[in-house]
This record gives sequence, structure tokens and C-alpha cells, in this order.
Amino acid sequence: MQPVERRILVKVANMYYVENLKQSEIAQRMGIDRTTVSKYLKKALKDKIVKITVESDSFDELEAALEHRFGLKEACVVPKSYDMQVIKQNMARAGLGLLRRIIDDGKVVGLAWGTTISELAKLAEQEKNSPADVDFVPLDGGPESIDSEFHVNTVCYQMARAFGGRSHYIYAPAIARTADIRKAILQDVNYEKISAFWERVNIGIVGIGAPVKSSNLVWAGSFGREAIESLSRTGAVGEICSVFYDINGHEVETPFSDRIISVGLEKLKGYEYNIGLAASREKVPAIMGALRGRLINVLITDEETAKILLNE
Repeated sequence: MQPVERRILVKVANMYYVENLKQSEIAQRMGIDRTTVSKYLKKALKDKIVKITVESDSFDELEAALEHRFGLKEACVVPKSYDMQVIKQNMARAGLGLLRRIIDDGKVVGLAWGTTISELAKLAEQEKNSPADVDFVPLDGGPESIDSEFHVNTVCYQMARAFGGRSHYIYAPAIARTADIRKAILQDVNYEKISAFWERVNIGIVGIGAPVKSSNLVWAGSFGREAIESLSRTGAVGEICSVFYDINGHEVETPFSDRIISVGLEKLKGYEYNIGLAASREKVPAIMGALRGRLINVLITDEETAKILLNE
């Protein structure tokens, strides 16, 4: 290529990258052929007149750090946002992408209930998924006083429809009114069927709750705010499938431990994949306890929460 003035390279680069003109339009305006325009643009890059940077929302380093520090199979970090609903939707999308990758014929997928997992189920229904011969089962009872869209049976139904699988339902609350009622439920045919599936679950998908006044269990009416306040005396920092645990992931005894209808933490720990979806500063102790206790082996969270966890 013949020597060319720097100002010509700047002019051509500006027309292409800033004014968004086609190379043919630049050739016509400059009185040169299109091949020369292409050579000028390449030289502008080589001479660093043009510097191209790619903005990425990937959090590879954060994810790798989480996986290394907490021994996770996988971590998935989504962008932070001031809108918690946006974070939940992004976590749901990440969860669906992961599920599509690991789901396979013959698998049993266990699901908890809650707003984030409800987002996952709604998203799955809206998108096209490859059919899979899979069973979807509840991992704990369904609170009686929440909207049906958040109920664990609804979540199982939606996921089964999305993947062309089979849904199974539990006819029991997350926390029974009395210990005697729980004993009766455990002898029911429906509970025997669901608990038999718990032995075969390959993939668990759970939310992570914190014992705060805004917790799902308070919102669902399972117990009052005064019960949440009493949990601080037990050392509880988090909750999965209605079971509370301490900062090291050990189950703690609560006034309602003998009323819980749930898969239980020990069984969850044995699943090939146990995917936890949770984000927010107030949930950091709960997530940390779940990680330390190996209650989950996959974490889906947001950027801000991930950074706090790594700095704890």
C-alpha cells in the first residue's frame, strides 16, 4: 500500500466507526476504491488510531473465585441491579440455562417454592426447551396462604409442561400446625410417594432464605414475625426448604422443627446437583452458611453478593 497521510486514516476511520458509513459510501466520498478503504481501516487499527474495546457482562473471574473458595461445581454471577425483581429474573434465566445443559432423560428434578424459583418456572414455560423424560417433584410442603403462582405444586406443573415431563404434587403444608398433624401426614400415601422420589432426585433447585421479618415463611403465613425474632437465639442464619441452619450449615433446633415437612438438609447434600438461587446483602450470612455446610454445590447470585461473599 502506498504511504498515506495520518489525517486521511483518521477521516476514513471516523466515517466508518462514528458516522456508520458503509465502505462503499466512504470510497465514493473519498474518490478511492472500496479495497483501499478496507486497507486504510486495517492500517488505522494497526497504527492504534482506532482502539476497539469490548464491554462484557461476563463475571468469569468472580465465578472462578467462588468455585475455588467454596468448592462449588459451578457458580453463576449475574449483573447487580437496584431492582431486586430484575436480579431475580436474571438469576432465573441463568438457572434455566444451567438446567437445559444438565437435564437428561430419566432424571428427577426436585424444586422448592418461592419468588425466584417461580420466575424460573414462568420463564421456562415461555421459552422453547428440548423435551426430556423427567420427573419434577416438590422438595417441601406448600404454604397454604400464598398465591398459587408461587406454590411448589404450581412450579412443578409449569416446569413439567416446559420440558414435556411429569409433575408430581405434595398435599401438605411446609410447616404443619402441630407435631401430631405432621405425624399423620407422614403416614399418608401422597407423602410416601413424594418422599420415595426424594431418594432418586438428581437435581435440586432451591432458594435460600434468611430469618428476617421479610422472609418467605413470614410472607407465606407459616408463622409470625415474633417467631422470626426468636430464631436469633437459636443461632439460625439461613433456611432452605423450611429447615433452618447456622453459619456453618448445621441444622438448628427451632420451636417448629417437629412440624416441618421437607426433604431435609442431609438428603439435599447428597444430590448430584443442588442449585441455590439467592442474592442480596441481608442474605449473605444465609448463603455463607449454605456454602460452608455444603448444602448447595451450585450458586447463582448477583455481582454485589458475590463480592461480599468473597470478602467475608
